Formats: sequence, C-alpha cells, structure tokens
Amino acid sequence: MSTDKSTAVSAILITRNEAHNLPACLAGLAWCDEIVVLDSGSTDETVEIARRAGARVETSNDWPGFGPQKNRVLELARCDWVLSIDADERVTPELAAEIRATISGTDPCNAYAIARLSSYCGQFMRHGGWYPDRVVRLFKRGTARFSDDIVHESVQADGPVGRLREDLLHISYRSFEDVLDKMNHYSTAGASKAAARGRSSNLLSAWLHSRWAFIRAYILRLGFLDGRLGYVLACSIAHETWYRYVKLWHRRRENV
Repeated sequence: MSTDKSTAVSAILITRNEAHNLPACLAGLAWCDEIVVLDSGSTDETVEIARRAGARVETSNDWPGFGPQKNRVLELARCDWVLSIDADERVTPELAAEIRATISGTDPCNAYAIARLSSYCGQFMRHGGWYPDRVVRLFKRGTARFSDDIVHESVQADGPVGRLREDLLHISYRSFEDVLDKMNHYSTAGASKAAARGRSSNLLSAWLHSRWAFIRAYILRLGFLDGRLGYVLACSIAHETWYRYVKLWHRRRENV
C-alpha cells in the first residue's frame, strides 16, 4: 500500500450475486489502499466475502443501471486515484506493479486505458474485435465520471488519456449457458437503450445487422485466427445483434 496520499488507490466494484467471482477478483486488489464495494441485493455470500477480504461494503435497494450505479460507488471512494474493476476481472501482479509505477511518475495523466484480454468458454480471445478492447479504468478522483448508460457504460475523463501496457484479464463467459444468459440480458438492455434514443428497427434491418456483425468479427477482425471458438464467438456476436434488433422492433411494434 502507498504511504503517499497522492498515489493512494481506491478500487471500486459494483456487485450482485458475485460470490463465484469475488474471491479471485479481490485477491488481485490486495495491494490497493482501499476496496469499496456497492452491492445491490445479493442473495449469495457476496457481501460476506467482500467484508472478510477487508472491503468497505455499502448496499443499495434499487438498480438504476450500470453507469449510474458506478457513479454511486465512485462517490464513496476516498483515495486520490480510483481503479474501477468488475467482479469478473483480474488484476495481475504485472498490471498492479505498472499502475503503481505509473501514478508515482513525474507527470502522470489524469486517466489511463487498460487493454482487456477476455476469455470465452475457457479460451482467451485475441481477435474478433475482443482484443485489445481498451477501457478507461484508472483515473484521478474528481477528473472523471461514468456515463449514464444503463449498459455498456464508459468513463468520461477530462484531459488526455494515457495507456498502460499490461493486460486486465476478463473472465467473461465461463460456459455456453453463460453465453446464452448474457446474450439475453445484453440484447434486452441494448434494445432498451436504443429505444430510449428514439431508434427503430425492422426484421430486414435485424437480419442485415446480424450478418454484418458476423462478417466483421470473423473475417474483418480476424476471428478465424482464434480457431473453432473464434467461429463460435462470431456466431454469438451475430445472434446477440439479431435479438437486440428484433427486441427493438417488437418493442416499437407493441407501442404502436
């Protein structure tokens, strides 16, 4: 942990029923000066696991969406630097060391993007648009906030954003059952987000977008280099796109 207040780091997480992910995630954050968890109604041992690991845990009774919820936990951070992490992500010792070295430098940026290396059914995927998947996760408190998107939120930072070299590991899809569950969740959330922005769809548009999603992931973004699971991943991306646009079409149809 840092003895210099200006380089102290708060790790922040939002959780709900993450008992299967949390121990490994928190183990990679032991070097942080504080860990803050905002839980939204977990019914498993998430809260107990977090407290046993030394995290400061707060709870919320509602769910406003990912962006607003992450802004809530951001408000709870006390250190000068903030590291935003999801429960299914892992900070390696190499990344932790780079973060410490970077924020202790003579002229650090206010925010840094980290490349995520994501796994799909047991295999880390380096193509298909999944890597390097740079996301802003490290920033000085007071210089950034999360967008208000209910899904696929992002950090909105003031000033230039630097880049770290080491990867953030993302254990995103453990099984095909997990793929199907998240496909349903993300397609529904994506349709809601599109509807809120006044977008519309039809079946032809859904078909064209899903076909394009496959071509882009598997061919243009070299998904075929990830082998058989590269093909399966491209199909998953196409199916999620199809259902997102179909749900948007159906939502608009019901409201006519």
